[in-house]
Amino acid sequence: MKFTLINYQEEAVADVLKRLKKARKDWCEDGDRSAFSLTAATGAGKTVMAAAALEALFQGDDKFDFDPDKGAVVIWFSDDPSLNEQTRYRLTQAADRIHMADMVVVDNSFQREKLQPGKIYFLNTQKLGKNSLLTRGHDADGTFPEMRPDLRSYTIWDTIKNTIEDPDLTLYLVLDEAHRGMGTPVAAAQNERSTIVKRLINGHGPVPPMPVVWGISATVERFNAAMDAAAADGRNRLANVTVNPELVQESGLLKDVIVLDTPDEVGAFDTVLLKRATTKLKEISAAWDAYSKAEGGEIVTPLMVLQAPDKPDETMVAEWITTILETWPDLTIDAFANVFGEHRTETFKGYHVPYIEPQDVQERKHIRVLVAKNAISTGWDCPRAEVMVSFRAATDRTHITQLLGRMVRSPLARRIPGHERLNSVDCLLPKFNKGAVVEIANALTQGGAAGEGAMPLRRVVINAVEMTPNPAIPETVWERFEALPSQSLPQRSSKPLQRLTALAHELSRDKILGGAGKKAHAAMHEVLDAEAARFAEAIRARRRDVMEVEGAALKVDVKGGEMSFDAFVERADFRVIEDAYRRAARQFSPDVTKTYADVVCGRLMEERGIEDFEEGLIDAHTEVAALGLIPEVKTALERAATALTDEWFEAYREQIRGLSDERREDYRVIQGMSDAPQDVGVARPMSRMEATKVREESGAERTIPTFEHHLLCDNKGRYPAELKEPEKKVLAAEIEKQGFIGWYRNPARASQDSLGVAYRMDGAWSVVRPDFLFFAQTADGSIVVDIVDPHGTWLGDALPKLKGLADFAETHGEVFRRIEAVDEIDGVLKMLDLKDPAAREAIRTAESAKVAYLGSAAKPYPG
Repeated sequence: MKFTLINYQEEAVADVLKRLKKARKDWCEDGDRSAFSLTAATGAGKTVMAAAALEALFQGDDKFDFDPDKGAVVIWFSDDPSLNEQTRYRLTQAADRIHMADMVVVDNSFQREKLQPGKIYFLNTQKLGKNSLLTRGHDADGTFPEMRPDLRSYTIWDTIKNTIEDPDLTLYLVLDEAHRGMGTPVAAAQNERSTIVKRLINGHGPVPPMPVVWGISATVERFNAAMDAAAADGRNRLANVTVNPELVQESGLLKDVIVLDTPDEVGAFDTVLLKRATTKLKEISAAWDAYSKAEGGEIVTPLMVLQAPDKPDETMVAEWITTILETWPDLTIDAFANVFGEHRTETFKGYHVPYIEPQDVQERKHIRVLVAKNAISTGWDCPRAEVMVSFRAATDRTHITQLLGRMVRSPLARRIPGHERLNSVDCLLPKFNKGAVVEIANALTQGGAAGEGAMPLRRVVINAVEMTPNPAIPETVWERFEALPSQSLPQRSSKPLQRLTALAHELSRDKILGGAGKKAHAAMHEVLDAEAARFAEAIRARRRDVMEVEGAALKVDVKGGEMSFDAFVERADFRVIEDAYRRAARQFSPDVTKTYADVVCGRLMEERGIEDFEEGLIDAHTEVAALGLIPEVKTALERAATALTDEWFEAYREQIRGLSDERREDYRVIQGMSDAPQDVGVARPMSRMEATKVREESGAERTIPTFEHHLLCDNKGRYPAELKEPEKKVLAAEIEKQGFIGWYRNPARASQDSLGVAYRMDGAWSVVRPDFLFFAQTADGSIVVDIVDPHGTWLGDALPKLKGLADFAETHGEVFRRIEAVDEIDGVLKMLDLKDPAAREAIRTAESAKVAYLGSAAKPYPG
């Protein structure tokens, strides 16, 4: 792969490969057909995950412990012809072991007896339609199988039939449902598609059903609907692979915040909001320019999308262009392009706006304003699209949410630490009232309108105001803030040696630790040597297991009918030894195993006087294979890898903190590659987008209260916060305490400027983010920090979160002056002092959070 998979992507690929392995086994051994789906939200990287899985399917992958299917053939089926080339291009960008020649877009001239193994064939609904040249002459009922047009020996259906019936081939159908719904197909087209998909999956006439169906979809419901429409009975429905949308949002691949701007009153405000949008484009361009200059790396050139009605008025569009050019004089008409369905240069009262292919917009950086109609195109992807103005009517919510849902990818494929302005996308809606905007906000966070699934950690803010660092807060507070510990969310599958070698690579790249890779491998070699000495007797027995192949010969007495088995033992050949060695490499790490085998080879050649290198290498591979058969060796190796990784992170923490955001992000990902919570830092927030008004259920609008002394504020020194009653009481009490300087509303979402505490619930890890951080100055002038977390005991996760906070306090208590959990019990605020061992013990033994607050360890708040 050309890309390093994010943790959730790696886990999803591993699950997909398990399904493919089972599906292949069921088909080859029992003739059973299977189906499952990979489901992930828009922007999760479904094509990247598919590329990794297909690479492993064709070539095998030691990391995933997956053997190649030498007879694998893949049909990638989608709705739209334009998606074929687009998907092919994306797969090429992601995969380095699948060549362009192995990805075949099936055109009308295509004809083969069978599809070839190791290749991906791209098909779409139109190519399988009744009027397609590929199907002409096909007899769906099998009544007249010999009728063919001249010069066509095989229809596409013949090719599919012959491929399925070949016992040396396994045909996998990838049903791409992820890029559907970007328009409103007419009923006839929808019916034809359903018929084609049904024929493809279930077979028809002489064409047998598809052996394996792998759906790729944004929602489970969408794939299930496709399978239900195909009436795919008698097929094993394997468990779907579903990516947790919280992990997608947490990864930073998607924007954290969508800012929706709309008029506060009824009237024609097209020009006003368009000027505002242009100013936003200008400001975000300046912000990205400043960030790029400060950090280096890729330069982001933001784009604004103008979404017009289906039949835009020429004069109206010309007025838009004039308004934009007047608001930002540095732009010229050359910065405009259109993606209308007519595919031509459009003229708007003297302004000539050329057409551009949607997939080319991202790379044509001179284009700063894109004029579109509905959803631009299926699967459109342009991470630099930062501002959108939609002139569609309030009744046309679907087209708006669909387009906006495709504008949430982060331009650098990572979250910018502390810069919520750079982690946001703006949408201005001149034709919408507040009620319609709230519906769009709900669709974008809860899913449904665009069929893209819920994104619970995404914030949608209406008419937001940017908060920046409060000038009244001294720098000493910020220094203390940046020194605070936080915890990352552990991963489901941890590979300590992979984590160690990844860290070594980055440390060498940044010249922090010269030769880190060699040092890491040398340390692991020492562990393997020690384990080899410790289990010397067992290894000798395991070596015999590797070198000998045991079997049994069946002897039948033809006359008497008696049968008997005679055991035999044969010496293993090179292929058997290599297979055992590869299994060991999967147990440990392919890289470490290879370098260790080279060391052992040199040692054995010297000790045994072996002159032939190949002979020495076979002996070394035998030794390593024997080591791999002892489970304790893997345990010791992983323990040592984890210890060295943690040691290096601690030793080089300051050097890593001094790197650019881009480089620190790589270290952050590596640090999170663990099955235990990892200590990470907290980033200083430079901007945050906050709403200043809220809409009540009655429809009335209310101004959100604002407070002083927050670490971030507006231009009046105040910060808007919607607080519950216990939170209000806590804030009021803390502000009155001696030495108080400021407070911080800890973001409830995953971001580097949010302090997180890991906890376990029902066997799975999650992260709680305490509500408040308070900063104060003591008599000696030092800055101290308090965590105070008002949290409801009625919530199902209340006790697990308290336990997580207790563990955090036990580990990091010395960093904070106070760590307190607060709740209102029978109208009285009670507090658990988590730095007090008695309180921690009370929490760990309590049956519920309320019991802990009612016990003797709880004290009145404020104390």
